Amino acid sequence: MLGLLSRMIDVALASLGAFAAAALHAGHPVWLSDTQSIAMAFDDMLVVVLFPALGIYRSWRGKPLNDLLWRTALAWLIVEATGVLMSFSVHRVDALSRSWLAFWACTTVALLLAMKALVYTTLKRLRRQGFNLKSVAIVGKGPYATFLIERMKARPEAGFAPVCVFDDEPDELHRAQAGRTMAGVPLKYDFDELIELVKRKEVRELWLALPMSREPTIHRIVTALKHEFVNIRFIPDVSSLTLLNQEVVDLLGVPAINLAASPLGDVRAWPKLVFDRMFALAALIVLAPLMLVIAMFVKLSSPGPVFFRQRRLGADGDTFEIYKFRTMKVHKEVQGKVTQATRHDPRITRVGRFLRRTSLDELPQFINVLKGEMSVVGPRPHALEHDDLYKDLVNGYMFRYRIKPGITGWAQIHGFRGETDRIEKMSGRVKLDLYYIQNWTFWFDIKIVVLTLWKGFAGSNAY
Repeated sequence: MLGLLSRMIDVALASLGAFAAAALHAGHPVWLSDTQSIAMAFDDMLVVVLFPALGIYRSWRGKPLNDLLWRTALAWLIVEATGVLMSFSVHRVDALSRSWLAFWACTTVALLLAMKALVYTTLKRLRRQGFNLKSVAIVGKGPYATFLIERMKARPEAGFAPVCVFDDEPDELHRAQAGRTMAGVPLKYDFDELIELVKRKEVRELWLALPMSREPTIHRIVTALKHEFVNIRFIPDVSSLTLLNQEVVDLLGVPAINLAASPLGDVRAWPKLVFDRMFALAALIVLAPLMLVIAMFVKLSSPGPVFFRQRRLGADGDTFEIYKFRTMKVHKEVQGKVTQATRHDPRITRVGRFLRRTSLDELPQFINVLKGEMSVVGPRPHALEHDDLYKDLVNGYMFRYRIKPGITGWAQIHGFRGETDRIEKMSGRVKLDLYYIQNWTFWFDIKIVVLTLWKGFAGSNAY
């Protein structure tokens, strides 16, 4: 019933958008022409057909509003584009005003998005007040089941309410203790009792928070409830297999869980790619005079090249040559060893000390960004020798290289810059880098850039 009502509302909004567009086009309220009426009717039928196919009417409980809005806007643009192409095929496009079509596209998108946002927000508020909730039983035990309970309680607007946790492998001591709870939710041990709760419709969602090795238990539950109208969701506990949240992707039409893969696909990261190139190009143009002056002072400070070049790891382990202004006197390192700069390091020139203190030595890395080897924001790349040292000492160290390294990052604005002479320092840096990767959004990048500019590039740890 709700799905039918949603379809009727969307069709009504598309029709209202057509009339509003005609009024905007004419400058006063008018009726649609015969051709416009036919176009409106055709697009209304396309709404009924295409919107469900694009997932507009699926349950958005617990899912982000932005995804719904983007999907709705895209669906309507596809509908209108299809209508225009159909008009071409029947040679009626000349009878349709281009400005009316543009007004129709804009007004309908605005109406649809406003309605979706209103309904979504209203439902969230109702769920926070205890209405429109779905009762959930969790099958599992330990920290993972507790984690799911805490997530439900932390996000009441999603509309899920935990009613019990079923533990099918309790020890005798726990089984004998009546009234036990997990995170405030009653524990159940009797399989028949769980089935009865489902049959009485006291449980509408069954979440199987089990390791992937528990296939017999999963099969038993699904078989026992095959005639019941309950949502059974398998939320596998794969926390021991990977460091970050797992993403379910479509691979050859089959759902696959990324245990270790790049977290940013090409489509999702395209705003970052565009921003990187534009920002790098603008920075190089604006900073060109300053970089020329720095290059002159570097050349005068001591014999040697202007740029320091070193091999670093990039995205997915591809190596590249990073550019920096040279800040040290030319010297030779022992093969396979790189000595980090320390405070009062005699190898650092007077000009180099200023450049390192202010991070101006990093400016040539905008060339790496322009070449596509680095990003403006991302985990800082380290010398290959340091990678070999820390990859076995710091948990999650190499996962940092699943995305492009950056000039600045979440770790840097929290003070993790310069020498990493202790494992604790590197662990702290890696922890913040992994947080960035796990929570990446385009606006998170913008926030880091703004904070970097606000706090400045200088720091007590840069020497």
